[in-house]
Formats: sequence, C-alpha cells, structure tokens
Amino acid sequence: MKHTIAAFLSLGLMTCSAIAQEDLLLRDYEPVSIYNVAKTKIEKAKFPVVDFHAHPYARSEAELKSWIDTMDKFGVEKTIILSYATGKRFDSIYNIYSKYGDRFEIWCGLDYTGHKEKGWTKKAIKELERCFRKGAKGVGELGDKGEGLFYSKPSPPGQGMHIDDERMQPLLKRCGELGMPVNVHVADPYWMYLPMDRHNDGLMNAHKWKIDTTKEGLLQHAELVRTLENAVKANPGTTFIACHLANCSHDLDILGELFDTYGNLYADISARYAEIAPVPRRTKAFFEKYRDRLVYGTDMGLQPSVYETTFRILETSDEHFYIKEHFSYHWPLNGLDLSDETLKKLYYGNARNILK
Repeated sequence: MKHTIAAFLSLGLMTCSAIAQEDLLLRDYEPVSIYNVAKTKIEKAKFPVVDFHAHPYARSEAELKSWIDTMDKFGVEKTIILSYATGKRFDSIYNIYSKYGDRFEIWCGLDYTGHKEKGWTKKAIKELERCFRKGAKGVGELGDKGEGLFYSKPSPPGQGMHIDDERMQPLLKRCGELGMPVNVHVADPYWMYLPMDRHNDGLMNAHKWKIDTTKEGLLQHAELVRTLENAVKANPGTTFIACHLANCSHDLDILGELFDTYGNLYADISARYAEIAPVPRRTKAFFEKYRDRLVYGTDMGLQPSVYETTFRILETSDEHFYIKEHFSYHWPLNGLDLSDETLKKLYYGNARNILK
C-alpha cells in the first residue's frame, strides 16, 4: 500500500512539474549552463583602455570617485562622456567631470530647438561653438530610430529631421572644422524589427525594444543606415563613430562595406556584446579584419561587472555562459579570444588616433 501511495505521489509531482514547464513564461526562463568549460574572471584589461561610450551616470561626487576607482582597477585610462546636452545642462555636466582632468572627456549634444524655423542651422552652430569653447571635444550621442533625431537635452527632438538632412550638413561640416568627432546611433538591432513571434530568436529582449514598423513616415533599418552613409559621404572632413556597430550585429557585412568605402567612419562596440557573442567565430573574423576602425565602449553603467563582463567576452575563449545581470536575451554568450594586435587597436590605439 505504501509503495502504491509513493508511486502515486511521484507521478503527481512529475505531472505538476510538466504542467509548470508548459506554462513557463519566456521572461521567467533563466537557463544555467551545465557545461564543464572554462570560467575566466578578468580582474584587469590586458592593455590600457579608452571607453568610447558612456554617459553621465554618477549622481554624486562619491559615485564619481567610486567610478574612477573602478576604472583604475580594470585599467580604463579615460572615459568619453556622451552628454547629449547643450546649454546650462552641458555646462553643469562639464563642470562636474572636468575636475578629474584627462580621466573623462565630455562631448556635447546639438540643440534642435526651432529646427523647423528659418535660420535654425546658424543658431545650432553658434551653440555648438559655445560648447566647444567651454570644453566639448566631440558631439554625441546623436540618435535616430526612424522618426528623426531625438537624443538631445534639454531641448526638444528634431522630429522628422535625419542625420543626412540638408539642415544638418553645415553643422556636421563645422564639427569637422573644429576637430569634433560625431557619435551617431541609427536604428536598433534587427530583431526589434521582426515579428514578435516564435521564430524571433531574440524575442525576450526584442519585445521590450520592438519597433512599430507600421508607423507612418518611420524609416526602416536599411533606410536609417543609409542616412548615416549619406552624412558620412557628404562630410569627408568629419570623423563619425557609428555606435553599437551601427546596429548591424546581425549582418556585419553591412558595416564592413561602409568601412571599405569611407575612411572617416569608425564604430564603437558598446552595448551590443549580447548580440555578437553568440556568433564568436563570425564576430572575431570581422573584428580582426577591421581592427583599425573599431573602438571599445560600454554604455552599460558604471558597475565593476560591466568591465569584467566585456573584457571576458573580448579577451577569453570561454564558451556558453549567461550573464543575466546585463543581458536580457536567453541565448548563451561566448568569448571572442581576440588577438593582442586587435585588442590594442580596439582598447586604445584607434581611440588615440581619433582623439589626437
């Protein structure tokens, strides 16, 4: 009798477990790798590092000092602060971060106020030049996800105006004359444009950032990349950094063709580690081929784990690991095991060439 009851309870538990798994929501899926593979802990980058993509995350003097301590620990010599900002907001950010000398370089935004009015370009150039005199070394991050340029604080977005708009060209040309590189975000990862269904392998993260491709007047992924190309082509004297690998993680050949054509274009690799680490051999081949055009960046906050994670992906050959703290996808990550020559270019060589 006891054996019968035990068997019945065991069967019941198995049935409940099966039902629970059938009802498991994708957002609750947290796989744990059971592979017996290397698990490398990176305590410091192999070479000196310039982080080409961060924002003014620190909310207090104490946080800022803690950030510098973390940079020191992991070998980060300098961080580029993409403020988006103009006017008093830029001045405030500059005053805070410039106190730490060469540890931070502060870039300004563009003022889109009145961009539909006659004479806007001259006003925007005037504010750009003011920020330059204050200490801005570059411009960014400019952003466009299809409806027009919108990364700007505190001014309103440049609704309907894209990076290749004729109103923008005198501004971009002036950036080149002032020696100010321009950081540009176009589009989003391609998974965000695909149907949110069972065939979308990036669904967990894609659903959060999905693009409404049916919206009237919205530029699609390829069209946005083309606006970047048009701007780069029209302004050969200006250095452009396409952040997040121009959001072409799914097809790096798109970015490669741009590199092959335009010598004034670079790309930062920030915040796209989860998109490139699942295909390490393909990504490594691209990074090695275009090592002269890529710069390291984070865009993931100021926690120590940001550097530890990104350096692990770039430097090691670790396989099949998950880092839910920073990445929302449900696929495993892999190290790229980049060569020393490529790491040197990626970490500091190309950055120093751009910043001069």
